[in-house]
Amino acid sequence: MDTPAHPDEELRPLLARLRDAHQRQVPGYRQRMDDLKRLAEAVRRHRDDLVKAVSADFGRRSRHETLAADVMVTLDEIAHLRRKLRKWMRPERPGVNWAFLPARAEVRRQPLGVVGIVAPWNYPIQLALVPLADAIAAGNHVMIKPSEHTPRTSALLARLVDEVFPPERVLVVQGDAAVGAAFSRLAFDHLLFTGSTVVGRAVMAAAAPNLVPVTLELGGKSPALIAPGYPIEHAAERIAAGKCFNAGQTCVAPDYVLVPRAQRDEFVRAWLAAVRRRYPSLAGNPDYTAVVNHRQAERLREWLDDARDRGVSVVQHRPDDQPVPPGVEVLPPTVLLDPPDEAKVMQEEIFGPLLPVKSYDSHDEAIAYILGRDRPLAFYPFDRDRARLRRTLDTVVAGSVCVNDTLIQFGQHSLPIGGVGPSGMGQYHGESGFLTFTKRMPVLYQSRLNGMFLFDPPFGKLADFVVKFLTR
Repeated sequence: MDTPAHPDEELRPLLARLRDAHQRQVPGYRQRMDDLKRLAEAVRRHRDDLVKAVSADFGRRSRHETLAADVMVTLDEIAHLRRKLRKWMRPERPGVNWAFLPARAEVRRQPLGVVGIVAPWNYPIQLALVPLADAIAAGNHVMIKPSEHTPRTSALLARLVDEVFPPERVLVVQGDAAVGAAFSRLAFDHLLFTGSTVVGRAVMAAAAPNLVPVTLELGGKSPALIAPGYPIEHAAERIAAGKCFNAGQTCVAPDYVLVPRAQRDEFVRAWLAAVRRRYPSLAGNPDYTAVVNHRQAERLREWLDDARDRGVSVVQHRPDDQPVPPGVEVLPPTVLLDPPDEAKVMQEEIFGPLLPVKSYDSHDEAIAYILGRDRPLAFYPFDRDRARLRRTLDTVVAGSVCVNDTLIQFGQHSLPIGGVGPSGMGQYHGESGFLTFTKRMPVLYQSRLNGMFLFDPPFGKLADFVVKFLTR
């Protein structure tokens, strides 16, 4: 009986094939533009199949959420890349220190080589294909490891990629956590991982022996801060939109809310009213996404039980008692009132429809609370006092910020996306994505007529004069 090959032994030859092909022929402008065009056409061609596959993997996923957050964002990114690519590929023309004239300089934007992408399950199309598009635009070959928790979508992505690219240029590797770990150990020229902070640490450690540069798109506890005097109903409306989208399974979802103590209950009422308008029913509502699997749903229920055991008041949106279809993990949008910091919902990123609401007595106290924790992937200040908002933005450092709304900063091609410390490192989207997968290679062109002979030994009086002049 043959012994199954170890994942490392299976993956290394695939990487070697991608690298050999890249060294033989680096994709130029026309190839990159054509690749991006055909990728967009394939996404459009398989649009309905992608929607069905994601929904099947989740048990139930809102069709409109998949089209908006996965398909539309991917197509918009590709269109933006194609509009800007010629400009981005041009070498930069920096000046030269006057003492070295008439030499000239440029910074070339060279492809790195072979890029690895580890994509998560929560937005399995966008978070695989947007970095793929960025890497392709930068002229790289790519290997993708999609999540094993969305197997139907991963299989469809593999077929889609096979339609667009030859296997020596882009390929998809499917498999379990062992394959993912082996993937992270490969000697890529760059590795992008999207997922949890815990797994991100393991990915970075796996990449370290080969000194592989990593971009980590992680998560953490992204706060929404309602400043004193801000209209509570509007804040509740937009926080409900951000928290309930994809049932809270979004890396930049508002994780908890800080609200003035006197307005806490008003916020809860307004938030529940906003949820009620969106989801008059839950059990059979196709607009309300399910939690992706039983393990994730059980984790959220355990955290909810932990909060209740600590005496935390819990308010849930339960509009109906209809039975949920088998295999569909529907968790109601839930507010937890002033949970202690020791509660599990305040210790880790929630990644579900649970929303802790923390009261504060002064704005400075709320800012201090945010600063006392890891820097978040996203920050949502709700404030119409410009001077106070400016002070807040001068103080709080986050991966991205959206003022008076939630989530929508992620869809802006002109804004880089990336965390800070435990919420991640590196950036992508638009030109930032192009540059992440590019080596800005400096080149100095020496002129045939130059003064470098003045610095050749043996040094004489002329060299003394020149050095004295240059160091005056």
